Amino acid sequence: MDDNLHNDSIFWIEVQKIEPNPYQPRKEFDENRLRDLADSIRQYGVLQPLVVTRKETTKDDGGLVVTYELIAGERRLRASRLAGLYQVPAVIRTGEQTDKMKLEIAIIENLQREDLNPVDRAQAFALLANDFSLKHVEIAKKIGKSREYVSNSLRILALPQDILDALVNREITEGHTRPILMLTDHPAEQLTLFKEITLKKLTVREAENIARRIAFERIRKKEKFVEPEIVELEDRLTERFGTRVKVEKKAAGGQVTIDFFTAADLKHIVGLMDANMTTDLEAELATNNNISSRPLTAADVSLVDNTGELGNNISEIKDEENEDDDELYSLKNFTV
Repeated sequence: MDDNLHNDSIFWIEVQKIEPNPYQPRKEFDENRLRDLADSIRQYGVLQPLVVTRKETTKDDGGLVVTYELIAGERRLRASRLAGLYQVPAVIRTGEQTDKMKLEIAIIENLQREDLNPVDRAQAFALLANDFSLKHVEIAKKIGKSREYVSNSLRILALPQDILDALVNREITEGHTRPILMLTDHPAEQLTLFKEITLKKLTVREAENIARRIAFERIRKKEKFVEPEIVELEDRLTERFGTRVKVEKKAAGGQVTIDFFTAADLKHIVGLMDANMTTDLEAELATNNNISSRPLTAADVSLVDNTGELGNNISEIKDEENEDDDELYSLKNFTV
């Protein structure tokens, strides 16, 4: 049988003889959607053939064992197995199929069907770029997209794993990654923005506005020659509290503003502001000659409620503190 007949014809192949594509870029397969596809296949059959390559292996007795390696159609293959099919239709690609060609075909098929999530797509592009030495513009031509599309997809892989997991699980969208990536040089603020997006259900535009405001604040500090000690203190407090912290120096003393998003966040922050924490902060502030070395009080700290439910949260916490703490954390001492 000649090569052209293999390439143009559809053959019925036993399901158990088809091996998966080792370069399949897609890692996520929704079980519910697979079951739905399996139900459809039981009723109507496999409407679009799989694409495979043919492999022949010589046995010890001289006979041949024929197997097939999948190039495209893994969802259809998995669903066919769920449906209990014995054979599936497939087009056999003849000639030497390099690993790069298998990956390219699998990526293109998934992109055309929009079946790849952003992380799987970025990892597939990275494989083409790193393992097969393709430039971004070459990848773009193969998949019918722009070079910027490929480059922006690859940037996603620079995000922390928690954010990548949220993207795969659809807790955030690919559009949300743009403002998060704007803060790559400031990991603490990056994670804080990610928390805001997930907890407050921010739109992409709202997240971009916050990222721009943070970037503008950084530039403003540099232009006004804000003391490096204050910038360092902000970074340290942001990392310690796990939320955005702003230190503002005034003519006499200053003010520390701490963002929080939930009641649990507020309790955690207040818990850190115990005797030991207060001592640490006083020591840090006292080392800065430009800030008053007087004891730090709650009046110096503004807890900014990002949920709009400060009153109830404060009341809950006050019930858990002693009489002295009632005055320390009185509502009048907080700025909303």
